[in-house]
Amino acid sequence: MHEQFARLSTSSRSQLEKLATKSFAVSPRDAPLRGGMAYAVVCAASGPCDATAMAPEPGGLPPDERLTPGILLEPEVELPLPKGVSLRPVYDKGIRLTKLSEGFVPRLYNDAARYCSIAYGHLVRKAPCDGSEPAAFLRGVSEPQGETLLVEDMRRAQRVVTSLVKTELSDGQYAALCDFTYNVGAGNLQRSTLFKVVNAGEHDRVAYQLARWNKAGGKEYRGLTTRRQREIALYFEGRPIPKAMPGDQDLTPIDIRVGE
Repeated sequence: MHEQFARLSTSSRSQLEKLATKSFAVSPRDAPLRGGMAYAVVCAASGPCDATAMAPEPGGLPPDERLTPGILLEPEVELPLPKGVSLRPVYDKGIRLTKLSEGFVPRLYNDAARYCSIAYGHLVRKAPCDGSEPAAFLRGVSEPQGETLLVEDMRRAQRVVTSLVKTELSDGQYAALCDFTYNVGAGNLQRSTLFKVVNAGEHDRVAYQLARWNKAGGKEYRGLTTRRQREIALYFEGRPIPKAMPGDQDLTPIDIRVGE
């Protein structure tokens, strides 16, 4: 096993790409593929299933259909943390969920709002790319560099959740809410019914409230629906997801750019 694997032929790469679209998703890498391992999870129709194992659509969204993370569209406000509380990190499964939902683009691109972005939705500026971006971005970024940008951007969502949510959260619940806040923004979280039921400890209502946030620009996005499903699975990690719908609950779909 200490010997290097032979470089893949064009034919072999083509066969792997065809398999990938049917079985699993493969993230692009800068270096040539010499050898590696692939992991797959088969889930029963009734679940549960590891949220981070839910693969995105083959090939992911094209850059001009990617949504700017809502938290990055807001002014950066340093909310005070509760006395004696430090910023809680997002554990590995939570970061993988966000990476999976955002998708990685190694070079500068204009997203759906025509904002210059890179990597996992990192916002370079609220205008189209024009070649005046920092040299480090013009050269493109590796996946580890992209993850570093994501972790730094995610700190804003972490601060919001740590500051505003008063009920005790498991690692999965905290990570799911951080991903949600990163996607829709702090203001939308704070004004949401979801926020109210979480703070009230009414966890049996969380899945239905999360699932409502699947629209952007007035239309439903399959990617947002899938993202909410991942967040629900992570929020209830290790526990059954409530099936009975609580009565008198508004389930009207919500636009992430409008909120409640």
